[in-house]
Amino acid sequence: MNDGVSAETIAALTGESPRNLALYREALTHGSSGAGDYQRLEFLGDRVLGLVIASELFRRFPKAAEGELSSRLHALASGETCARIARNLDLSAHVRFGAQAIGDGGRQSDNIAADVVEALIGALWLDRGEEAARAFITRNWGDMIEGQLAAPKHPKAALQEWALARKRRPPEYRLVRREGPDHAPRFRVAVSIGKLAEAEGEGASKQAAEKVAAAALLARLAEEDRT
Repeated sequence: MNDGVSAETIAALTGESPRNLALYREALTHGSSGAGDYQRLEFLGDRVLGLVIASELFRRFPKAAEGELSSRLHALASGETCARIARNLDLSAHVRFGAQAIGDGGRQSDNIAADVVEALIGALWLDRGEEAARAFITRNWGDMIEGQLAAPKHPKAALQEWALARKRRPPEYRLVRREGPDHAPRFRVAVSIGKLAEAEGEGASKQAAEKVAAAALLARLAEEDRT
């Protein structure tokens, strides 16, 4: 499908007419296709995304401390948020996959979706420059930046604080299992605070599974506190 990506499609996705269409085709090519893939452009796009969001946060929240800005940046540049943006743009429909990857659910993978949107940012930055990349990011992330009325707290950080406040042992995470192909893995992780309580969570990465597990344990502890 990637072979048919046109200049008009790229313009609709990015808001800019491409000068070097090959860059965007590379950004929309998965390694399973046997051709050059998006990984180098993803590396670049990840840094561009972080810089643009950091500068936007610095400008929009002049009274925010460094810790608050870092929390906001972490949430906005996370794989979960990138995957949401990719789904909004229906990027996976334009990605070139190998047949096996399609059969294994590559088009439904949040990991791949997040990587591809970063690769697209990298291609846009190389092709049209910083202003075009910034415009793309602020257009697609802008509402979320403005909509954060308070800095989000990562569940792992919140769980750590809960344990410290009650003089409990720090949370311990362990991998329960890993399933699926390399390009679309699923992880299940357990988290415990001593022998007090334990919960499990699943995700497309170990970090994502740890986040879900921490949130589940926090919810369980909060429920116990209410009873």
